[in-house]
Amino acid sequence: LPGIEPKGVEVSVENGVLTLKGSREFEKATEGETYHRVERAYGSFERSFSLPTNVDRDRIDATFKNGVLAITLPKTEKAKKETKKIPIKG
Repeated sequence: LPGIEPKGVEVSVENGVLTLKGSREFEKATEGETYHRVERAYGSFERSFSLPTNVDRDRIDATFKNGVLAITLPKTEKAKKETKKIPIKG
């Protein structure tokens, strides 16, 4: 999310759906003679993702650093214990 401040982003979980919301301010720069022009997309955005049932919704964590939003979705303890190794034949 380059160009967006952390306070301009909202992460929420409701009924098994993770939602990201935010907005980007309009940016336009124009220079003379050698001409340097910058235009960026702006406005609000929203993305929603259905979470698998084995995600521990109480331990979801989000960090924002240098324009990168990282969301950690840890598995429930039950899901970790249910892992079964499958032997490979042949």
